[in-house]
Amino acid sequence: MFNPSQADVRRFLCAVHAKTLSGQPMEAIETLASLWIAEHPEYHAELADADAAAARNYDETPEQTNPFLHLSMHLSISEQCSIDQPRGIRQAVELLAAKRNDLHAAHHEVMDCLGRMVWESQRAGRPPDGAAYIDCVQQRATKD
Repeated sequence: MFNPSQADVRRFLCAVHAKTLSGQPMEAIETLASLWIAEHPEYHAELADADAAAARNYDETPEQTNPFLHLSMHLSISEQCSIDQPRGIRQAVELLAAKRNDLHAAHHEVMDCLGRMVWESQRAGRPPDGAAYIDCVQQRATKD
């Protein structure tokens, strides 16, 4: 199973940004990453220096969003939807995106649910609860 390190993920995202700027061809996952990077121009400066990105400790600046975690969550949610895993996530995200009329805004809400699921799993020392995650997204999609 593919298990990249934090530095690997950061270098990957920086490389995608560099490829985008230079117009180089990309693999499918790189193209997907480039689309999410394009949605976040506020991160472009940090993506421009792979060595600095790999060395940066975002725990030291908790008031600042970690762009690599944020973009990784966009990729994770996209992948979950593409394979519908956990089962039902695709429909839940589609409903939320339709309600918001904005996939990007919907992803940001899904990130809250995903982050909560991971945090609760780690805190309790148990596997992630996919059903609770989907329920969280569905509630956001159906509440006024």
